[in-house]
Amino acid sequence: MELRTLRYFVAVAEELHFGRAATRLHMSQPPLSRAIKQLETELGAALFDRTSAGVTLTAVGTVLLDEARALLDRAERVRIRVAAAAGAATITIGILGDSTDPSATRLADAFHRRHPSVEVRIRETDLTDPTCGLHAGLVDIALTRGPFNETGLSVRQLRADPVGALLRADDPLASRASLTLAALADRRWFLFPQGTDPIWQLYWNGGESREGPVVRAVQECRQAVLWNGTVGVTVLGHEPGDGLTVVPVTDMAPSQVVVAWNEGDTNPLVRSFVEIATAAYRD
Repeated sequence: MELRTLRYFVAVAEELHFGRAATRLHMSQPPLSRAIKQLETELGAALFDRTSAGVTLTAVGTVLLDEARALLDRAERVRIRVAAAAGAATITIGILGDSTDPSATRLADAFHRRHPSVEVRIRETDLTDPTCGLHAGLVDIALTRGPFNETGLSVRQLRADPVGALLRADDPLASRASLTLAALADRRWFLFPQGTDPIWQLYWNGGESREGPVVRAVQECRQAVLWNGTVGVTVLGHEPGDGLTVVPVTDMAPSQVVVAWNEGDTNPLVRSFVEIATAAYRD
């Protein structure tokens, strides 16, 4: 059994849906299904009951889930300990959003002072994955925004930012001092691709089902507004760009800046990162 295959199995076991698991792993569904079938062949037992009603774990699958999680956790701890012994300890941080945030800069400086010999690898992600690759096992920790599916994750809020409507500067609503979501109800909003975390999508669509162009990145959001007159929500304080403006939305919950990591992760670098991030954003 390869560790990669076990990661695939754990994703399917936690999602209980091959399509969602494939999205979480950033892969297509056919190779994921083939990998699980091969694993079942190697073990000589079915891991999932597949019916028209959905996917459920078999008794064998339930046992393997506990063992696979333990093996993957152990493999990660071995990697870190060996790397640390070799003087090459690393941590991979997923980042979503504005990396020029002063709090993020303070965090980077403080982490470097605390761990000068640790190599920090950054994985910047687009708006389709608010966990920045955490669910897929691509990063050790995510500096991101909520809300999103927190299954299997530990999440700590660092800050809450008020939000506003991103509009063209010549939009009839652009001169308002503030807006409510009702004022934007009949407008087209930018949307995220199919398969994006529905909790995340719902928040950025103001709690409603919307229609509009599909975007993947912050710059695409801005261009959708600039070229099409689309509207959307963004964090107050960010420079919107030429031809655009942001008007505060008074009846929408603030956007949470959070740090997230895998539940039960005992990596000391992860624990240290969370502590330093909490202090950096508090300051």
